[in-house]
Amino acid sequence: MKFQRLSFLILFLVFFQITDAQETNKPNFIFYLADDQDQLDYGAYGNPKAHAPAVDKLASEGMLFKKVYAGQAICASSRSQIFTGLYAMENGCMANHLPVKSDVLSIVDYLKSAVYEVVLAGKSHVKPSSVFSWSKYFPPINQRYLPLVSIDTYLENVNKPFCLIIASDLPHGPYPSDTNYTKEDIYQLPYNGTWVANWKPGYYQNIKDDNMQLEQVLEMVDNHGFKDNTLFAYSSDHGITGKYGVSEPGLRVPLVIRWPGNIVPQSTSETLISLIDLLPTFLDIIDVNIPEEMDGKSFYNTLKGEIEIVHKYIYGISTRQNIQKCAVFPSRMIRGQQFKFIRNYNSVDLVESNYGANSNVNAFIEIGANRFPSVPYEELYDLNADPYENDNLILNSTYENKKEELATALEAWMQDQNDFLLTHKMPLLCPTLHPLDKNSQWNTVSSELEGTLTTNDYISLHYNCSVLGLSDLNTVKNSNLFSISENPIKNWLQLKFNTVDAYRVTLYNLKGQQLLQKEYNKIDNTTINTRFLKRGVYIVSSYSKNTKQLSNLKFIKQ
Repeated sequence: MKFQRLSFLILFLVFFQITDAQETNKPNFIFYLADDQDQLDYGAYGNPKAHAPAVDKLASEGMLFKKVYAGQAICASSRSQIFTGLYAMENGCMANHLPVKSDVLSIVDYLKSAVYEVVLAGKSHVKPSSVFSWSKYFPPINQRYLPLVSIDTYLENVNKPFCLIIASDLPHGPYPSDTNYTKEDIYQLPYNGTWVANWKPGYYQNIKDDNMQLEQVLEMVDNHGFKDNTLFAYSSDHGITGKYGVSEPGLRVPLVIRWPGNIVPQSTSETLISLIDLLPTFLDIIDVNIPEEMDGKSFYNTLKGEIEIVHKYIYGISTRQNIQKCAVFPSRMIRGQQFKFIRNYNSVDLVESNYGANSNVNAFIEIGANRFPSVPYEELYDLNADPYENDNLILNSTYENKKEELATALEAWMQDQNDFLLTHKMPLLCPTLHPLDKNSQWNTVSSELEGTLTTNDYISLHYNCSVLGLSDLNTVKNSNLFSISENPIKNWLQLKFNTVDAYRVTLYNLKGQQLLQKEYNKIDNTTINTRFLKRGVYIVSSYSKNTKQLSNLKFIKQ
């Protein structure tokens, strides 16, 4: 991936051979992560009815952030981004329940190498374990509630700097019907329809229950004497009302940070940040160099009360596949200080241009588009004047320059991220939970379409799932069929094809593991982003349309 795991860790171990006294002076980090809670469902963010006094207390003792975004409004992807500092397409977890790429570095790697214990208590929802190799793991109780006794015991006995991640399963559903809240108790927001009111009483109850857990954790931290030397951060992985999409209720999240002696109590920040910025901020605080390739940026100066611009733009994605009522409806989002731009790549007005030769695939593309019939191809919002995204300005000529600015920046980011939408017309993602052509409690498929898709109709977002023997790659030589313009390379592999027969290229490591695959309808010179590769020797293979292997080339990643 982007970083060479072994050499990186060795380097860290060399620089962080420190004394016990020095270790003691390092700040601790506690990150409490709620699950599926809108930013506007807290008292500190203006909701007088949602019962979240523990979060409100944190806000009174620290800094409340108003412009914070998740990179994707689903659990696994958002958490993977937080723990790697990388957007979804860089770390590999672009759909729910997928693992990150096996050679990505995580918060565990960085902080362990700085002589920290990195502990997870509660919900995981990230994988593989080789990347997220926690110093200790305390699973939830009954798969639902925080292991409070284990957390308390850990804090009582820990004797070195630590990063404790406490991941709650609340207020995520199921929502209890036995609750003291009624529909009349719900704080109505402009994006709340009647369907929202039906489940919000149980959701409010879960918020209250989660805050009771947070309150106990804060008491433990204070009772064990960690309050003054601990940065305590609270957030939610994403919102619930706009879950799965790229709307404000889905992507805009709470963030409250307490750090006595470093953060002014009752302060607020309008700094535009992403949850991927938490990891580089932790690294900055303990004076660890932040890799240039990391998508996240430190907002340490903001914590110190300085006015700064951390990002000109932040980004978000939506796939809407591998989730409840899955649909082929990918979206991409960019927002600046004031304006937000969205592209919905399978809107109804575009659906016919997304058709290919496979009628079965086309049918599911059409179903996905029709599931959101009123959603246009492009959206533009002035979030200062229109925070609830009611007034789409995309057709207003006054904002044409702003639309072009954001569209250009979004496309550049997609190129940098090696977005699969750039190489696949309208992809069907390889299913992990909910195949498009299978009936389930969440998905209804007509009898004519049930079971009509094959594995060849999907693109795979899994990694290291295709393993070849070295004997399959034993003929590695230069070829006149295609060439590499730079070898060794740094970040981009430039391929030049000298044949019209090439259809697919695949990258392998020397163990024969497939790392990347791209298909082309029309062969032209192309570039492949190789920033995810560690330093070493790799093989790029080309295949014809009938899957016949044409040739292999060996290249070196510097």
